[in-house]
Amino acid sequence: MNILITGGSGFLGARLARTLLSQGSLSLAGETQRRIESIVIADRAPPPDDLKSDARVHFAGGDLNEQIASGVIPAKGTDVVFHLAAAVSGECEADFDLGMRSNFEATHALLQACRKLGTRPTFVFASSLAVFGKLPNEPMPEIIEDRTLPTPQSSYGIQKYIGEQMVADFTRKGFVRGRSVRLMTVSVRPGRPNGAASGFLSGMIREPLAGIKAAAPVPPETLVALSSPARTVEGIIRAAQVTDEQWGPLLGLNLPSFRITVGEMAKSLERVAGKAATDLLDWTPDEAILKLVRTWPGNVAYARAKALGLEPDASFDDVVRDYIRENPQAVKLPVKA
Repeated sequence: MNILITGGSGFLGARLARTLLSQGSLSLAGETQRRIESIVIADRAPPPDDLKSDARVHFAGGDLNEQIASGVIPAKGTDVVFHLAAAVSGECEADFDLGMRSNFEATHALLQACRKLGTRPTFVFASSLAVFGKLPNEPMPEIIEDRTLPTPQSSYGIQKYIGEQMVADFTRKGFVRGRSVRLMTVSVRPGRPNGAASGFLSGMIREPLAGIKAAAPVPPETLVALSSPARTVEGIIRAAQVTDEQWGPLLGLNLPSFRITVGEMAKSLERVAGKAATDLLDWTPDEAILKLVRTWPGNVAYARAKALGLEPDASFDDVVRDYIRENPQAVKLPVKA
């Protein structure tokens, strides 16, 4: 089996690649397990050293649109595409053209290239919770279901929803076997902050654990829908595995999440790392972030994902402890056993 991961050098892409390599094989759409022969990682930056050293990993470096236009990706014989590459929410609000090129044009070009392969590859598209949003002067739906009408309130959300619709139509026409999974806000992300408006939902845990002051720019009562890195990657892989019948309608699927307030996240941090950690949180409001966060739903149902055997994390305390276990070099404060 030959796999392409766009954005494969990023945090989620690299974690997805490691998980697949560890498995060694993959079943697509309910078919027999097949050995993974190669994983092509397409990204501007090279993958981490552990992936570069694996003989099954091949790096396609450069601008994604240019790589597609030149025929570098997807290569002939590609069986499955995990399309994770994207410009993130804050970037898209600041630079409209960047968002359209990275999120709309690249997705359309990649789908067209998969169509030209003539082999109906499986195409897993990383969409986002941002396809939902609070309409001005109207209440947020009490609960967001898989079939709730998306009403995105950001350029990023609109671009992701357009992507979902393109994946659905290319699937309906038989060009690809499409799966659009709506990722929840992923926390805790290791490494450096990115340009996502939701980035503080990782930073407010990651930075204090490293002994660094961090912004918590929204009120403590702000409700959010979160998923850990592990559960997110699990959902992305599961989407490729299920049959068309199990997948059901050609709609985006809400990955599992748990409901938590930003204040409760801080309490989890304190339970795990003590008051020294939460004393590093700066609760000064940021109006630009607040403007976006106020449009995000916090109560998200995931009936379709549950039917596929997917479940959310049990607690945010567990998520924080998993981050500490996986990133000991980034933790400077003492933590409780």
